[in-house]
Amino acid sequence: MHELSLAEGLLQIIDDAAVRDKFSQVTTVWLEIGQLSSVEPQAMAFCFDAVARGTLAQGARLEILTLPGVGWCADCAASVAITELFGICPQCGGGQVQVTGGTKMRLKELEVL
Repeated sequence: MHELSLAEGLLQIIDDAAVRDKFSQVTTVWLEIGQLSSVEPQAMAFCFDAVARGTLAQGARLEILTLPGVGWCADCAASVAITELFGICPQCGGGQVQVTGGTKMRLKELEVL
């Protein structure tokens, strides 16, 4: 479960922001997770709750925004929605699809006190 190490990294980013921006509590965390990022949103939520205990993020609401997978098909020259990294183009059936979006996880925003 790599979500545990990702949650720990997310908490480190939050801690660094707290020092830099001088806040003492986080009430909401908005996290973008790409559909092709290999991060399971439910596992991430569980792990975040576990690592946030006893920190300035304890009790914070985690809002997960799922971003769709997007690719560029060289065969039909179209931007297409995709659900897997090495799949075929859903528009033309071609196999030359380059992933262009939906592979990242990003801390989008924090609500703090």
